[in-house]
Amino acid sequence: MDLTLNDEQQAFRDLARDFLDREAVPHRTQWDRDEQVDLEIVPKMAEIGFFGLTIPEEYGGLGGDYLTYVLGMEELGRADSALRGIVSVSNGLFGKSVLGFGTEEQKQEWLPQIASGSVLGCFGLTEPDTGSDAGNLTSRARRDGDDYVLNGQKLFITNGTWAKVALVFARTSDDGPRGVTAFLVPTDTPGFEAREVKGKLGLRGQATAELFLSDVRVPASARLGDEGQGFKIAMTTLDKGRVSVAAGCVGIVQGCLEESVSYATSRRQFGKPLAGFQLVQELISDMSVDADAARLLVWRCADLIDRGEPFGTAASKAKLFASEAAVRAANNAIQVYGGAGYVDEYPAQKYLRDARVMTLYEGTSQIQKLLIGRAETGVNAFV
Repeated sequence: MDLTLNDEQQAFRDLARDFLDREAVPHRTQWDRDEQVDLEIVPKMAEIGFFGLTIPEEYGGLGGDYLTYVLGMEELGRADSALRGIVSVSNGLFGKSVLGFGTEEQKQEWLPQIASGSVLGCFGLTEPDTGSDAGNLTSRARRDGDDYVLNGQKLFITNGTWAKVALVFARTSDDGPRGVTAFLVPTDTPGFEAREVKGKLGLRGQATAELFLSDVRVPASARLGDEGQGFKIAMTTLDKGRVSVAAGCVGIVQGCLEESVSYATSRRQFGKPLAGFQLVQELISDMSVDADAARLLVWRCADLIDRGEPFGTAASKAKLFASEAAVRAANNAIQVYGGAGYVDEYPAQKYLRDARVMTLYEGTSQIQKLLIGRAETGVNAFV
């Protein structure tokens, strides 16, 4: 694996960082307080290319390799994880599902709009009673002539109140995971309702929603893949989604490191900079090691994806380590800042609040350990 970036990758990384330092970092505290990202940033992010990464040019995207994608996700995580979630769900979970399993007509209809940022997508998998146990979801899709009629409820859906189209997973039979089917549902379809979830600990600027489906009628052409293929679509897409989450966590660790170094070298106590105290250097060195280790795990995943090799277990390792490292780094950053780290004038507390959910969604840390354990032992501890 070549660990050096080529000129195009480095140029995109520099472009992304410069853009986010101008357009996101100065506003992230206010967005967090308001619980609302200014959506005017979405077309600007699309112009930079965030929503078109890895989407082929024939569908309006930039094409490009997966390493460039994770570089973008890292910079978004460093600047504001709420923005990373918007891109990762619309371009990643939604867009990559359509790209991987959609018909040509579905790709032509949705991918150019996703790549341009004119439409945001969401990923309707989690339900009030089924998170990690997605194969037992209870939303239903009943065939009615040339249509399907969907009923059910979804929870914790990123972009849910902003999305123009939802990828909804619903049960078409009672055959466990093999009974789940995926559907592309425009959110203005009669019977579709999204209600925003407020009061979140972190990712407060990002829209998170409950979805309610009451006799939502869609044509059979809205089905993504075959009947019963939905669980496979979800799990395949979530493998890549975990790489995106891990990359965003690398950004959180990097942001904590950079902010802590800046504060520790400028703040003076007992007549010298904070950075001159041994235990402060210990906190900073731990962040630095975690940043490098997490980044290498993520880049390994990107390299495997770009070479077309299996990456599921590597993705679980990257997501597990990077998400836990993000929480550690944010805790350490608050310790470096001391009392100042506890107020939102400084970014450390926001990094901690945003990092905490990374150990939960797209597969908890415990689920990742079971996936890794199954890969190592050949024994399935899920049943």
